[in-house]
This record gives sequence, C-alpha cells and structure tokens, in this order.
Amino acid sequence: MLQSGPVVSRVGLETHGLKNLGAVHWNLDAAGLYEHAIRRNEGKIAKGGAFVALTGEHTGRSPLDRFIVEEESTKADIDWGDVNRPVSPEVFERLYQKVRAYFQGTELFVQDCFAGSDPRFRLPVRVINENAWHNLFARNMFIQPQKEELRDFAPEFTILHAPGLQADPQDDGTRSEVFVMVSFERKMVIIGGTWYAGEMKKSIFSVLNHILPAKGVMPMHCSANMGKNGDTAVFFGLSGTGKTTLSADASRTLIGDDEHGWGEDGVFNFEGGCYAKVIKLSREAEPEIFATTERFGTVLENVVMNKQSRELDLDDARHTENTRSSYPIEFIPNASETGRGGHPKNIIMLTCDAFGVLPPIAKLSSAQAMYHFLSGYTAKVAGTEKGVKEPTAAFSACFGAPFMPRHPSVYAKLLGEMMEKHEANCWLVNTGWSGGGYGVGSRMKIAYTRGLLNAALNGDLENAEFATDPFFGLAYPTACGDIPADVLNPRESWKDKAAYDKAATNLTGLFEKNFAKFEEHVTDDVREAAIRNSAEVKAAE
Repeated sequence: MLQSGPVVSRVGLETHGLKNLGAVHWNLDAAGLYEHAIRRNEGKIAKGGAFVALTGEHTGRSPLDRFIVEEESTKADIDWGDVNRPVSPEVFERLYQKVRAYFQGTELFVQDCFAGSDPRFRLPVRVINENAWHNLFARNMFIQPQKEELRDFAPEFTILHAPGLQADPQDDGTRSEVFVMVSFERKMVIIGGTWYAGEMKKSIFSVLNHILPAKGVMPMHCSANMGKNGDTAVFFGLSGTGKTTLSADASRTLIGDDEHGWGEDGVFNFEGGCYAKVIKLSREAEPEIFATTERFGTVLENVVMNKQSRELDLDDARHTENTRSSYPIEFIPNASETGRGGHPKNIIMLTCDAFGVLPPIAKLSSAQAMYHFLSGYTAKVAGTEKGVKEPTAAFSACFGAPFMPRHPSVYAKLLGEMMEKHEANCWLVNTGWSGGGYGVGSRMKIAYTRGLLNAALNGDLENAEFATDPFFGLAYPTACGDIPADVLNPRESWKDKAAYDKAATNLTGLFEKNFAKFEEHVTDDVREAAIRNSAEVKAAE
C-alpha cells in the first residue's frame, strides 16, 4: 500500500479496520487535492480558480437517512424521534463492514484535523474520503493542526466517507440507499449513498452537540463576530435568514459563520472554514463572500458554470437552490486568527418571516429569549424548497434541531444560564417581508437590517423608546436613525390592516401549537412569555 503526503500519521488506517487499500494520500494541501481531483475527473476549475463539483441527485442533507446508533452508554441522553432516529448496533456493524470491503483496493484521501478552536474542548477528527474534492472540503471546514501535531495524531472521532457505496434497504435496514450513521461508542461516522459534502460537517457538529453540554459548554448553531472593542455577538438563524451574510460585516471581526461553543472563557468556533449559500449572491451586496467564489481553494457545490468561458452563474438554480461555497475562514478579510471571542454582549435570533407580520427588530427579555430559542421560527417560501408555493411556517428548536441529539430543553437551559451569568442582550431580527406577506409586500431591505443591527450592537438602541406589538408581545423601537417608522411597526407598513391582523392571528396560532410540546419542560416565566393565539386572547377580552 502506497502512502504519501506531507505527514503520514503513525496512527494508521488499520486502527479503523481498513486494510488492503489502494494508494493513501495523507494531509494534502489544496494544490495537491486539486491535482488529484482533476486527474480523477471529479469536477472543473472555474474562472478565478474555484473548484466546481456536482453532487448529483442529493443536493442537500438527507435528514430521513441520518441515524444515531442506540447504545447503552448514550441512549438515555438522546432525544429519540423523527430527528434523532435510532438504529441498532447490528445495522451499524453490517454497514461498517460493507464500507471496509468497499474501501479495499480503493484510492483514499485522509485529513487529520480538529473540530473546535478552544484547545480544551477541541475534538481530533480524521476524515477518510474516496474523493479528493471531498477531502478538500473537509480541509476547508475543519481546523488544521500544526505540522508537528500530525505525526502522532490520534483521532477521537473518525468519518468514513463512501458516497459511491449505496445501501440496500432490504438487506441493510436503512430507509434508502443513503446512510449517515453516528456511533458514539465506536466514535465513528459512516456515510454512503450521497455526494453532498455537508453531511460530513453536520455529523461532527451533532457529535459536539452531544459531548459538550456534559462539559458545561453551550453548543450553538450560530455565526459569531466581534466589534473593535472586543464585544462579541452571536447570530442564530435557519437557512435563508441571513446568518452568514449579516455576520460577515466588514466593520467587525468574523469568528465563524455556522457552529460555535460558549464556554467559561467565551465563544469559540467549531470550524476552520465557512459553508455559505451562494444562490443569487451579489458582488455589491456581499462583496466578502462573493470574492471567495473567485479564489483557488474554494469548493463550489452545484454552482452552474459556462463550459467554455468557465464563468459562474450564481443566479442559475438548475441544479438546486442550495448552491454552496466552502472556503477557509481566512478568505474573509476580517476573519479572526484564533476563532475565539469573549462572552457575547448581544445575541441575535434571525427569522425570515414570509408572512410579513413580525417587526424588523425586537428586544427580548430573558424569558422571551428562551421561548424564541425553543421555537426557532422562520418561514419557507416558494423557490427555496421543492413544492413550496405559499409561505409555510417552519419551527426548528434551538435554530438547529436536526443537529441536536439531546432534548432541546437541555440547550435552552444552558443558554438561559449563560445569558443571565454574562448579562447578554437578546434581539429578534426579521429579515423577511415588510408591507405585506410573500407575493404582496417586499423583502426587508438589507440596508435596513444592517442599520438596525448596528444600532443594537453599538448600544444606540439601549436608550430608544419601545412600543409593544399586541399580537406577539414584542418590544420594538419606535425610531431608529433614518429607518421609516412604518417599517419598524409592521402593521403600519401594510395598506390592508385587516389582512395584517388576520395574518398575525394565524401566525400566533402556529406559534402556540408548536410550543405545546415544550410547555412541561420550561419554567413559569418562559410559559408566561409564550405567544398565545391572539384570536383566543381577543375573544377572552
């Protein structure tokens, strides 16, 4: 077996049960991985130097095919259900043996890396891929060890990534040909049947989300940045809410765009890179992220490229709306060199309200913050997901339910404790619609959102006058710089006030229905802060 690369670990692949392999390439840099990817015809190089890969049928995560192995040591801590689907150790073992057999004689690419920039809590991870471009993705997304750390690198978790291996549901006990399985006892993730690279990073995120709360660390699906005075802000938000865009602010230092921990010394990034959605990305609106699409070392997933000119068309969604760019965080000019910041002064919860009834910014009490964290509300609109024509409410607990193995109340309690201890402000920011819902109103201007955010982050809103909306109980500023007053009060931005009342009443009902499952897990003050159906409230009055 030929083994090559800058540093080959003394802890070899035989420790993972892999043998009779083809050539194994260890810890190659971007240039080396490009060469192999092109040689193997895995993708194309775009004008500017980014590597463009297509993932075929699966252009996003396959949540229904993600399983956690039901093991004695962890099963009591897992919130089993539709998100955390159990699978027996026997099923895992069968598929693990299949992966081992599949890898025999196969050329493999290995990256040894860390998840977590705080040395006390980082997780040594080994990623083993059958494709060079997936290995580059892993290199981009995780944190690179120092060269002297690689020789004796001993992973605490290993990813065996075999997208070309399809499961047989009948024989293997899976739902489809796709499988993403996490075993906490074996300290292993096995992935097959899907070429979508995001499954790798999300699996390790889920692992950390299970491990860290026991160490007193709050894991968060959020971006984070830091002001010139060292004030840290974290941004929670589901896909499409502007989490990546709003945290990439030229006036602030980017700590990370997706996944963080909050421990006793402050916030730390889990990753060494960013994974940005790039559909309809513009050079004018988001220059820092746009620039990464024209750089050597960036991996572009499912982005349309002209075969002759090699120019990208970021507006073209023929493969998927979920086009992605994976790049090292240092490609962002103002990125943190350490991936760490202090305790957050401001917590931003982002929502894209396609119904157009929530204010563009509202200050939350501690109890309201817990409530909205557990709700994790946004709205999907036509074009963002197959089959969606009208706005649909989406609730994802902790703004990241698919990646949270423990019960949401565990994370909410941790967040509440950290907020109280470090006196963090919390803001709900709506990046969705104004002046009417989807199809009637218009998307909130990014300039308004940035203006309101800046006012919150720099303290200008501390002394502002606030009014409380009657439907959601949200305190919103009545004035902020040159932002129109009717934008700040969403009802005033609607021409048809009765239509607003109807849409707001409808959404309060959806909030109430969603929160029913959390009522028994929260304290009285959170229950009191809960949004109740306004129609029922008005009838009672």
